[in-house]
Amino acid sequence: MQEHYGITLAPITIRRITEGHAQRMHEKLQRITTYPDKPGFDCIIAELDGSMIPIVETNNEVADKRKGKKLSWKEARLALAHEKGSVTPKISVVFQKSVDQAGEAMFDCARRSGLGQDSYVHAIGDGAPWIANQVYKQFGANGHYLIDFYHTCDYLSSAAASIVENPTTWLEKHKTMLKNGEIDGVMEVLKANLEAPDVKEKDAPVRACHRYLINRYNQLDYQGAIAKGLPIGSGEVESAHRYVIQERLKKAGAWWSPCNAEFMLALREVRVNHGWISYWNELFASVC
Repeated sequence: MQEHYGITLAPITIRRITEGHAQRMHEKLQRITTYPDKPGFDCIIAELDGSMIPIVETNNEVADKRKGKKLSWKEARLALAHEKGSVTPKISVVFQKSVDQAGEAMFDCARRSGLGQDSYVHAIGDGAPWIANQVYKQFGANGHYLIDFYHTCDYLSSAAASIVENPTTWLEKHKTMLKNGEIDGVMEVLKANLEAPDVKEKDAPVRACHRYLINRYNQLDYQGAIAKGLPIGSGEVESAHRYVIQERLKKAGAWWSPCNAEFMLALREVRVNHGWISYWNELFASVC
């Protein structure tokens, strides 16, 4: 404003305008949660994950505001979706909402990305059961959930270090087996090397890996995903955490009130989904 128009604004004014604009963007956000009744793209890729942000809550009844502050970390859940082959995802962020509302945000992203009544939804995420449950709840038989390959390999790596002296070769071999669909073979090797029942959980990485794979047996079809040219890692949503949430809400020394965090996340969502031109048009319309 100062460079182009010669207008100088006080920081408090900029903050007030930004927070007011963010609140209006939050109020305008709408999620579509009904399945389309027409065809769409053949395949939609969807991801959902959580990110912790710093929150400060103030007790207004305490005279010294510094002593009445409560600091905590609360989870913002970020969903994205796009057509297979696209590099421009639709983004949704929910804060202090239920897992069902996070699932609805993912569905809304898929719908805005071209979801049709017969579209195949390839969803990827970490091993959190609530994410898999939401994929099946939101997309039914059209959805399939795949555990992020690198999360699976973390468990496998810990098991390898306990089974053999040279874990690198062993790990690469069994990672290849997973990619080739030889899940049962990997399970048999793990089963043959399980720790004794009296070994504590923290000292039993093979048992932990074996249990992890058993509990997610139907979510490990890496061979099928690779054959279809679909991703097996959730790096896209993990990257989105950085440029959607963390770049703004996790600046050094920044702590947010719950309502301002929610409003700012809505503003970030609008900016990512609609670009700078729409973002500034909306901002100037709200100010004027």
